[in-house]
Amino acid sequence: MSIIKLSDKDKLVQTEAIEELREYFGARSLSLGRKLTFEVMTYGCQLNESDSEKITGMLSSMGLVSCAEQGKADITVMNTCSVRENAEDRLFGNLGVFKTEKKKNHDMMLVICGCMMKVPENVEKIKKSYPYVDLVFDPQQLFNLPVLMRDCIRDRKQLINIGSEDYIAEDDFFSIERARKFRALVPIMYGCNNFCTYCIVPYARGRERSRSFDSLIGELKEIASQGYKEVMLLGQNVNSYGIGSEDGKSFADVLEETCKIEGFSRVRFMSSHPKDLSKRVMDIMRDYPNCEKHLHLALQSGSDRLLKRMNRPYTRKEFFDIADYFRKEIPEGSLTTDIIVGFPGETEEDFECTLKAVEYCRFDSAFTFQYSKRPGTPAASFKDQVPKEIVTERFGRLLDLQNDLSYKSNLAKVGNSYEILIEGESRAQPGIFTGRTISNHLVNFTVPEGVSGDLEGRLAMVHIDRARPYSIDGFMERFTDV
Repeated sequence: MSIIKLSDKDKLVQTEAIEELREYFGARSLSLGRKLTFEVMTYGCQLNESDSEKITGMLSSMGLVSCAEQGKADITVMNTCSVRENAEDRLFGNLGVFKTEKKKNHDMMLVICGCMMKVPENVEKIKKSYPYVDLVFDPQQLFNLPVLMRDCIRDRKQLINIGSEDYIAEDDFFSIERARKFRALVPIMYGCNNFCTYCIVPYARGRERSRSFDSLIGELKEIASQGYKEVMLLGQNVNSYGIGSEDGKSFADVLEETCKIEGFSRVRFMSSHPKDLSKRVMDIMRDYPNCEKHLHLALQSGSDRLLKRMNRPYTRKEFFDIADYFRKEIPEGSLTTDIIVGFPGETEEDFECTLKAVEYCRFDSAFTFQYSKRPGTPAASFKDQVPKEIVTERFGRLLDLQNDLSYKSNLAKVGNSYEILIEGESRAQPGIFTGRTISNHLVNFTVPEGVSGDLEGRLAMVHIDRARPYSIDGFMERFTDV
């Protein structure tokens, strides 16, 4: 499968649609006496966040402005996720709110896109129960948004466009409006070939395809020249970048070249699969100061029997070997993971293996999930589903263990000072700023009297004086980027 390079004709069609919409929205803005607004609601992973930045760029190019009040925009785009059941529940729960808003404002436009729209049952549910949704499309149709919006407005009826071909447009087509001043999200590949039996992603995002190495590095250099201090390289499985490509470039090549680009203070990546992670990648993390000392590596289960049933082609011993190498070579680094509790057929013995694996690896933090059926995946039809009450009880035990490990990881930082990339002021606590260490530990801190202004993207040395289960607290000593 491939990433397509849009032809000049294709680009012209999209550009003409944008211009037509700009004129249409401009006329409506004049009649209302205000600019028309938009809102992009994002569910799920960083790849969805990246897609939302592209959507935002396109909507802005149509003359729309971001809406300050949630749920009140003239055009709302809901970019969905199908990985977890709760993301679907949140979407359909939120959709009900818009029924009232649509009655108040008949010209309001409601758009739904993203991975959920690759699940036929979800599309049928929207057709049947949510007729006030105007436009539905899938991730492969992202580049086509201007044309789809124009056609939907012209026809004045619900438009559903779900493609059957597995392709995606090269990123250089999009005018991206990034959500953060300091961080650039950069997909390096799309799709997944792993077909874990619980996961819908290969069906929603399609097969793996890697972006061109030369164009990718060119884009990264341009991003650095624009002043972004942090870049996050994204993919469903970044470590399989380049497999089968003619130039022979691997993810390690991408990572190393990115670390060499002047201007990047932090180079991050998500996500990794144990079967493809090379020692060279970890060596690069060790050797380049600006490469984040954080490895997120999904374990999912500590039971070899369940790993095989999940179609995760590694053993717990092989996972431990990776963890041991990482801890040895990057002792200041953090190791985080994903774990599923209650996968079909999980016995108490299987679960005990998971607890022992967590204890062995001493994860600095973990995303823990109770198994939920994903329609269309093999595991959804497995007969030996684990009763909900058992899953809940096991989940509680895992949380107790991991919370203790996370707290101890944070406690080890107390009394030391670390360079922090400031992400901005805390929304929950005015006067408190937030940022992350090079090992991805979340830090909340105060700044000295007299320090003011927009600190987002600044680098500062912060002394840690308190640990919490999910973060660490401190006070800023000085800026380090002056």
